[in-house]
Amino acid sequence: MSLVKTERFGATFLIQLNRPERMNALGLELRTQMAEAFCELRDDKDLEVGILTGSGRAFCAGEAMKESLDAGGPGFTGKAPVDPYMSGTLDKPVIAAVNGYAMGGGFMLVARSDLRVAVPWAVFEMSEAKRWLLGGYGHGFLANLPHPVATEMALGYRFTSDRLHEVGFLNRLAKPDELISTAIEMSDHLLGLPPASRVNTVYMMRQMRPKVSSQLVNLAGALNDHGDKKDLMESRRAFAEKRKPEFNGWLDPEDLYRMPTIDSVEE
Repeated sequence: MSLVKTERFGATFLIQLNRPERMNALGLELRTQMAEAFCELRDDKDLEVGILTGSGRAFCAGEAMKESLDAGGPGFTGKAPVDPYMSGTLDKPVIAAVNGYAMGGGFMLVARSDLRVAVPWAVFEMSEAKRWLLGGYGHGFLANLPHPVATEMALGYRFTSDRLHEVGFLNRLAKPDELISTAIEMSDHLLGLPPASRVNTVYMMRQMRPKVSSQLVNLAGALNDHGDKKDLMESRRAFAEKRKPEFNGWLDPEDLYRMPTIDSVEE
């Protein structure tokens, strides 16, 4: 069974993650097939707009925890082809049609999109704070969300579709049986624009996205190392074993009071 299905609606290319029994988790094979689908969208001159969706009760659950545990290390396992969508090199617009849970890496797939529609009961979570030593500090900032909401997102709180629609992260809400048709209607609007206007406007809007300063990126790199990295795998084992994690926190308890700073990471 293909883990990623594709379908053409004229110049619109539907890409559907198709591993519902694993909530479309981003294992190596699924990431490989997803990259191939986005390469097809990039390379085919007859295709102008992409729609990304999931199957079953999840849009995408993010990291494939079982593969991480089997590999003995956190994060994506193996080496998938470069995905032009996630690398930011795809110049064609993508609409995220969120059919259910969008967690961790699945949330990032939504955040990368240009336009977003979701079913009312979808659940969103940026899970980095639960799996790494630093939460997803940049996602709310890049989405131009108010700082308290961005902080809530970085700390791994869950959001409903209604909440994210209210704060402007989602463009539309749609009933489950109208989700794809709504996304196609949004695509049809794009395709009805003068081609140069569509391409130029998408390009311009992407250039206007906020950017995290290099100083803060360097600080984030230091904070990702500030703590006991054994906790990374403990969080994944506890998740797989459905138990409460037993974290160490620090290699040296005094590190709690020795936070890296922007100045210290530049020295």
